[in-house]
Amino acid sequence: MTSSQALTLSASGLTRKYGNNIAAKNVSIDLYKGQIVGLLGPNGAGKSTTMKMITGNLAPSEGGVQICGIDLIEKPLDAKAKIGYLPEIPPVYKELRVDEYLTLAARLHRVASKKVSEAVNKAEERVGVTHMRRRLIGSLSKGYQQRVGIAQAIIHEPEVIILDEPTVGLDPNQILEIRDLIRQLGNEHSVILSTHILQEVEAICDRVQILHHGSVVFNDAISGLRQFRAGKTIQAGFRTPPDLVELQTALPDTVCSIVRNGVFRIQASSSEDPTSTIVRKSVECSWNLYELSGAQASVEEVFAELTKQSS
Repeated sequence: MTSSQALTLSASGLTRKYGNNIAAKNVSIDLYKGQIVGLLGPNGAGKSTTMKMITGNLAPSEGGVQICGIDLIEKPLDAKAKIGYLPEIPPVYKELRVDEYLTLAARLHRVASKKVSEAVNKAEERVGVTHMRRRLIGSLSKGYQQRVGIAQAIIHEPEVIILDEPTVGLDPNQILEIRDLIRQLGNEHSVILSTHILQEVEAICDRVQILHHGSVVFNDAISGLRQFRAGKTIQAGFRTPPDLVELQTALPDTVCSIVRNGVFRIQASSSEDPTSTIVRKSVECSWNLYELSGAQASVEEVFAELTKQSS
């Protein structure tokens, strides 16, 4: 990240304890203007706890948060004014019309009275609900309700936008639309996106942090995640294939599975590259190898590898 890009959020050493239970442990996040960071992890990993701490909805047991240089604990109102937050369940009033609700949201976010109407119109336009502005929120699809939830998060033009599981429960078309909207928001704001979907982070984010049992087990650019996923798994095809048990016996330091007839997925369980062993065994056993290529690890394999390392 270049020095020309402003640091908008800095969370350091965030820890949250509930008695003897530690929901988040020493979590640190730096976010720069124009950057989208994915906070990824399985359910119960500590994502929502971390999101609540960085939005000021939950006090950390240890650590601190600064929003655009403002301490969230010492000056909570000033810091929160620079945050837009969409919780996992959108905080919408279904009995209100879209424009009524967003007018209320603008006032709650302390938008100047003379600018409320302009702010509402702009937010509606940015999230694509202008044609729904006179509709009751309760009559909208879940995808449009999610858009209204995002509109309330951006109506005051915050520097930092924090989205907790924004595509949960949406259909595939709605998911694509919300992802495209988040990418657009990332052009003008800093965004933190919490999700348990690895593909979602890869599709939207510049950088990813993966949590497990409340601790960060991976923190890198998306290119680093892709590199992690590649090279761990090999796809091999044989014209005279062995059965799965025979293949697994011949390659003891791997985990083998069947992709389709004669084609196997071979995951290295150590740092040693199994390629030469596969070629040698194919010759020795007359398996007639015809395909050997790198394959991306599955989502499950990535989580298994990372969580194994951190256990």
